[in-house]
Amino acid sequence: MPRVLLIEDDPAVREGVELGLRRRGHEVRTAATGEAGLAALDEFRPDLLLLDLMLPGVNGVQVCRRVRESSQLPIIMLTARGDDFDVVVGLEAGADDYIVKPARTEVIEARIRAVLRRIDEPGNGRPAVEFHGELAIDRTGLTVTKSGQHLALAPSELRLLLHLSAAPEQVFSRQQLLEHVWEHSYHGDARLVDACVRRLRNKIEEEPGSPRYIQTLRGFGYRFGPL
Repeated sequence: MPRVLLIEDDPAVREGVELGLRRRGHEVRTAATGEAGLAALDEFRPDLLLLDLMLPGVNGVQVCRRVRESSQLPIIMLTARGDDFDVVVGLEAGADDYIVKPARTEVIEARIRAVLRRIDEPGNGRPAVEFHGELAIDRTGLTVTKSGQHLALAPSELRLLLHLSAAPEQVFSRQQLLEHVWEHSYHGDARLVDACVRRLRNKIEEEPGSPRYIQTLRGFGYRFGPL
């Protein structure tokens, strides 16, 4: 079972989530502050980080940014307010998903599994490595290179790129992408998609403001080029 690091300052929430995940077989390490959580990362080496957004001192957004400086560890942010502006900031900082508190253990478990789930191996005779201009997408090794240089993509960014590039020129609505990439089946938050697209463009596009690979069709959604 995945090893989970939980950074949460509320003792009741921290203990409840820890107990629920341990009952489901996870090894869990907890921290009450951003500083303590960052210190625990190297020692514990988790498979996923559950990160409270509103931490005292070094807050969740700052923790997320620091993690993304050197790691593509899957990150799910915890927030008490689903419409908070900080949610957008957290997603832009590199979080893969977020959960509004309070949340049942089965909901948290489902999100963990969705973020960590590996992409199915390519079928229908598709080559393991596909070339799109300067991009090389290895669907078996789950790696992406640009002009021969490896790109460090967060799990949600990789899943999004693999899904879009599997059907070039097909337009996907935000809701379709939420269902297939994030596995949010009903009225998911489109901010997840938009923030992930912006982060992905910053990594794969020469000019993110004039994207070649991931194009927006206003009122419809996104499609994969390249132009």
